[in-house]
Amino acid sequence: MGQGLSCRERHENALFCAVHNGDLKALKAMLVEDPSVLEQTSGFDKVSALHVAAANGQIEVLSLLLDRSVNPDVLNRRKQTPLMLAAMHGKISCVQKLIQAGANILMFDSLNGRTCLHYAAYYGYSDCLQAILSAAHSSPVANSWGFARFVNIRDGSGATPLHLAARQRRPECVHILLDNGALVGASTGGYGHFGSTSLHLAARGGSLDCVRELLAWGADRLQTDSSGRIPYMVALKYKHGACAALLNPSSAEPLVWPSPLKFISELNPEAKALLERALIEANKEREKAILKETVYSIPSPSHSDVGIDDNASEDSDIELCCICFDQVCTIEVQACGHQMCAHCTLALCCHNKPNPTTAISKAPVCPFCRSSITQLVVAKIKVNNDSEVEFSPSRPRRSRKYRNSSEGSSSFKSLSSLGSFGKMGGRSSGKIAAECNEGVDKP
Repeated sequence: MGQGLSCRERHENALFCAVHNGDLKALKAMLVEDPSVLEQTSGFDKVSALHVAAANGQIEVLSLLLDRSVNPDVLNRRKQTPLMLAAMHGKISCVQKLIQAGANILMFDSLNGRTCLHYAAYYGYSDCLQAILSAAHSSPVANSWGFARFVNIRDGSGATPLHLAARQRRPECVHILLDNGALVGASTGGYGHFGSTSLHLAARGGSLDCVRELLAWGADRLQTDSSGRIPYMVALKYKHGACAALLNPSSAEPLVWPSPLKFISELNPEAKALLERALIEANKEREKAILKETVYSIPSPSHSDVGIDDNASEDSDIELCCICFDQVCTIEVQACGHQMCAHCTLALCCHNKPNPTTAISKAPVCPFCRSSITQLVVAKIKVNNDSEVEFSPSRPRRSRKYRNSSEGSSSFKSLSSLGSFGKMGGRSSGKIAAECNEGVDKP
């Protein structure tokens, strides 16, 4: 016959069962009977009640335990904190509550030498990742380590959160990390193949979206690992044909997000969303040309549906960009007030690929008046009936009046040359600005 459970073991089972199921009534009854019950751990892994609540997203139980002064950084056998378990299970409310209670975001476990940031990136929980990064700005980490160092923190095998997100096919996490200062060209230690970059790892995982993100942030297609392999060779080895096509050194380079420019780092969310959308659209057009002769294709919306506002009248006269004469002006240059579409603005900023060896990039100038660009904001324009047009980053508009004349054209068809910007210098640019902004209401 098997041995029965002792009273203590039965009590432990009841405790962890109540915590796991979120049974507040049963838990409170146990605490009234024996307040020290919260000090108990479960079995071999030494898991506490707080670990169980965090891993299962039991926010009410977690709040009750924290109110009872339970240590938010209590460790299990693998030296993992409740915050790590909440991050790896994607329990965002528990992550936020633990951070609010003072949980240390800079603790390493003994299993892989990882922090809560590593686990959020590895398992692809972008909301948890963002919450931890936001906390790092105001926590003691910012003063002791520095935020940039925290974003690029390495685990026991030399992998940064960006390496893990790229290898695990987590494009949203890749984007968040890059946007917060992750080093796109950093090499791994023992994780994956020695000396691999995030681009090598994305090529191995076969995530086209991760490859796109990394290339758009300036990842070097020619950087080699310790065996002398470039990401293109890795993609071929693992039979990821679409990734290999984009990583082929002979294919055209994508536009790169101009992160070194000061006014780009200071963009408000609306303007940033417009420019990011323009970058995605531009690079997808490039991808179509690269993948044209392969079995891979990129879905795109029908031309008849792109940029059409169903609520706009046939007589609406929205001013088009005076550079490409195709897209609506959605970005305004400060402080001169001249307006361009997001595509042409991005082309102006991306004229030169950022040089990682150069600390400061020279800011571009307004193509109309040649004044320095200090800020970009979302443009506010009026149509001929004096009604103000609101622009949404998720749904750009085009003028019905000029639709037929501009159909088939694109502001990115000649981005490689960008000759139009050079020709608009001097006095002629002022004339063009005056003519093209005649109907524009500048704040």
